Order: sequence, then structure tokens, then C-alpha cells
Amino acid sequence: MKNKRIIIILLLTVSVIAIILGAELYKSKKEYRLANQNSYNYSFYEFINYVDSMETYLAKSTISSSAKYGAETLTYVWREANLAENYLSQIPITNQGLSNAAKFLNQVSDYSYSLSRKSMDNEELTQEELDNLMKLHEYSVNLKNSLNELSVELNDGTISWKELTKDQGKDLAQQVSNMSLDSFNSIEETFHDYTGLIYDGAFSEHMISIDRKGITGEEINEEEAKEIAKKFVDEDNIKEIVSNGLSENGNIQSYSFSISLNNEDENNKMDIAITKKGGHIIYMNFDRKIDSENISQEQANEIGLKFLRDKGFTNMKQTYYLKEQGAVTINYAYEQNDVICYPDLIKVKVALDDGEVLGIETTGYLNCHTERQLTDNIISKERAKEKINDNLEITSERLAVIPTEYNTEIYCWEFQGRVADNEFLVYVNAESGEEEDILVIINTPNGTLTT
Repeated sequence: MKNKRIIIILLLTVSVIAIILGAELYKSKKEYRLANQNSYNYSFYEFINYVDSMETYLAKSTISSSAKYGAETLTYVWREANLAENYLSQIPITNQGLSNAAKFLNQVSDYSYSLSRKSMDNEELTQEELDNLMKLHEYSVNLKNSLNELSVELNDGTISWKELTKDQGKDLAQQVSNMSLDSFNSIEETFHDYTGLIYDGAFSEHMISIDRKGITGEEINEEEAKEIAKKFVDEDNIKEIVSNGLSENGNIQSYSFSISLNNEDENNKMDIAITKKGGHIIYMNFDRKIDSENISQEQANEIGLKFLRDKGFTNMKQTYYLKEQGAVTINYAYEQNDVICYPDLIKVKVALDDGEVLGIETTGYLNCHTERQLTDNIISKERAKEKINDNLEITSERLAVIPTEYNTEIYCWEFQGRVADNEFLVYVNAESGEEEDILVIINTPNGTLTT
């Protein structure tokens, strides 16, 4: 009897251990599968990002007429194509469309590298080479659009990584069963005619000035900063203001405050920051629910300009904007004697229901604003146009100051124009006549941006 009890206990112990081990194994498999899915998602979205960046640089390369700038742009194409191909290789899908995409990226990388070497030797690209770049750009646009469609299907569950990777030996149509194949088919269609093409081939981010030219005046204390914040917001609108102390580690030393407003909105919290030196506004932001859009873009522009004038920011001109969740954020740049100075940038957020100003951000202006000594010894507009690609159909022209990645500024002729369906800004150095930069203008239903 005793031996029987021992056997029963042993069997129960073994069963419990088996259950625990099975649960742990299931948990490990689930964690492993989740980790794989996260890895696939990361690789896929990095792949899309680099294809998008490659397409932008290809667009710029098609209209560059400067060997120096062309070499730099083509080097970026080579880099982005390489990185896109690397992340594509980490996506566990065997499909003819994606295989052709990999081949395309490889050839874009090789071709752009060879042309960049040629440009570095100050050799101009031939018309055939420019035509090839145009064709490559067309393919890259189609690939980007198809990838975006595929991204939507992965996000909404139409296609899952589990289905795509459960049997690499099966045809893709079998893998995804009755799920949509439109995006995969469109990727494959993108490269249907792609054979032997080659070889067989706005300035919202501006420099941080060490001098911080726009910050003037004496240092103030926290209480003085609080009074400036209250005046900026209008003290009658404030229910309570709480100090968050001095921030000393950022680009600009500042006092920050949290404000509770006198309103009936569920979210009545506003944040504001004032510089320690001079008591200048750095940012103010208030997020509230916006249910309707009653203000036009033109009205919002005027509201923003009036707000800036009332706050002491004069001679500002609206440039680009972005609409999100019922509010529009407008970029305003300083204008000196009809010369637009892009480094001196202020962003203003306007609610589109009633025109209330919900936010302001002045970092670029505070870092860079000054009255510049702009020389009159510049090349003519006509001579500057000679440096531009003949395919660019110019729609506007003006003088501008643009920032560089080296914390300097360049005085340029700015030409806006179109090539086919793409819109560009081309900058030619107003003193040397060299092509300095090319930006792609992106017009969307929610705003006008540059890249």
C-alpha cells in the first residue's frame, strides 16, 4: 500500500513538472515569436524609410547641374540604397516582386556610386545618365507607393508575418491564403519592365548657434520669468501657474512653468518656457480638442502674423505649414529687405475651429536672428539661372539666406520650379555662383513641407 502511494505521488510530481515545463516552453515559444515579429516589423519599416530617403535624393540628382552637389547627392543615393537593401535582406519573405526590388536597390547603389565618382572628378553627367536617373526615380516612386500599401495591410492585419513566414517553401499565394495580394502584385508590376536599365543600371532643422545671436538682455531670476510668462499668456486667462525650475542642460538655459487655464476644457494645461538671459519666450504649447475646421489656411497665416507682431516679432513671412488634428503649425522666417532668412525660424500653432493661437516655438530665431550685412556684390539673377538644370520650369525666384550643416550661412538665389510631377527649390550661391542645395517640395492635403 505504501509503495502504491509512493508511485502515485511520483506520477503526480512528474505530471506537474511536465505541465510546468510545457507552460514554460509555450511561453518561450510565444516570446520568441513575438520577438521575431518585432524584429520583422523593425526591419520592414527601416526598409521603407530608406527607400523613401533614396527616392528623395534620386529626385534631387535628376536636376542637379553642379558636379560638386551632384556628387554629394549621388553618394547619399548610394548610401540609402545600400541600407534599404540590408534591411530588405532581414525580411523573411520569398516573393518575385521583393527579389526584383533587391536587385533594383543593388543596381541603384552601384550606378549612383559610379556616377558620384565621375562627378567628384568634375565631369558633367551625360544626358543619357540623367535620363537613367529619371527612370530610376520613377521606379523608386512606384516601389515606395507599393510598400506603403503593404504597410497598411500589415498594420490592419490583412497580411501577417505569421502567415508570410510559416512555410518558405510554398508559393506566396499559398502562404497568405485568401488574404490580399494587391501590394505584392504592385511591387512585382513595378519591375515588370525593369531589365537592363543600368549596366546591362524649407529648412525646419536649422543650426544651433554658439553665439545665440537672438538672445539679448540681462539675466533674470525665476520670479521675473514667471511674470513674463503670465504677461505672455494674459494673466486673466490663468487659474494657476507652477514653476518647474531652471533647465541648465539644454541648448538654452530657461525657466519652465506649467499653467492651468481658466476654461471649461478637460485639458486646461499649458506649458511655457522663458530664457534665463533676456527673458525671451522659447516655447508655449496648449493642446485641446478641436472638433471642426472653420478657419482657412490664409486666415490662419494672418492670425499667426498678427500674433507675432503683437509679441514683438516683426518682418516675419510664412513659408511652410502642416495641419494635424484640427490645428495648423506654420513656419515663419525673418525677412530682411526682401531677403528671406530661413535660419531665423518661428513656428506658430493655430486652432482651425476659432483661430486661437495654441503654441509658439522660437529656438531657431533665438539662435540665429541678427541684422545681417548682406553684400551688394552678388551675381545677377540671370547668371544664377545659367547654373540651373534646363529641365527645371521656374515658377518663382528670390534672394535667401540658408543654413548649412556646418553652422554657417549662405547667401543664395532661390529658384522654385517643377520637373515633371516634382516640385523643387534650387539654391545657387549669390556670390560664387555654385549650386548649394536642392530641396524637394512635398505638397500633401495636410500641408506643404520640404525635404
